[in-house]
Amino acid sequence: MAAHPKGTPCWADAIFPDVEAAKSFYGELLGWTFDAGSEEFGGYTQARSDGKAVAAVMPQTQGMEGPAAWNLYFASPDAAATAAKIRDNGGTLAVEPMRVGEFGTMVTAQEPSGAYFSVWQPGTHQGFEKVGEAGAYCWAELTTRDPAAADAFLPSVFPFEVRRMDVDDVDFSVFQVDGQPVLGRLKMTEDFPAEAPPFVNVHFAVDNCDAAIVTITKLGGQLLFGPMDSPFGRFATVADQQGATFSIIDLTTTEGEMPSFS
Repeated sequence: MAAHPKGTPCWADAIFPDVEAAKSFYGELLGWTFDAGSEEFGGYTQARSDGKAVAAVMPQTQGMEGPAAWNLYFASPDAAATAAKIRDNGGTLAVEPMRVGEFGTMVTAQEPSGAYFSVWQPGTHQGFEKVGEAGAYCWAELTTRDPAAADAFLPSVFPFEVRRMDVDDVDFSVFQVDGQPVLGRLKMTEDFPAEAPPFVNVHFAVDNCDAAIVTITKLGGQLLFGPMDSPFGRFATVADQQGATFSIIDLTTTEGEMPSFS
């Protein structure tokens, strides 16, 4: 499989207090199956949709205590060089460039407005083998209270072009690579709980948004926002039963005209 272009989202994973519960939740919600966990890498377990790699889950180990959360990786041909750009442009490195066996090299960082993300330089593991289809990653949005900081930082680290959505009631921009949208940036409003930190909101595609919400609540998860129709699809923001926040979207159910960007 060809490498993901520099700056494009290429992988997502999450650390859970109860990884077996997470496997059960996402298996029923998204139809994922799971490889055997790797003891060498702390029980890191790859998830598959139709046999294709789509994400990974990992149990919390000592020193990893904290709330469950999804983490997005951006592709880089040189993780060390990207780490240097992160530092030089006001970001903070949480995990310095670290080789993960033959699979690749990772970096984890916090951008200046406060959201965490990771970088992946592929070795044998290229990242997503399926995107934009039900059961797979399809989109992500950096959700922050300081959009100016994020908008200045990200194009300094990755080859992003920034385009702002031309609407009055939402502060939303899109980052593009070679003319293709790869990431959104949403300003947090008073609709978000005051204690909610900035985060990268990972979106997974589903066949039916409303049916997926029923499954989520049945499994002990929570509906946080929506469902809402949009020109991009019918979507909702939810949390799993361990508190990890993400969004689901039915890309086939659209309503309204596509907004313009400048």
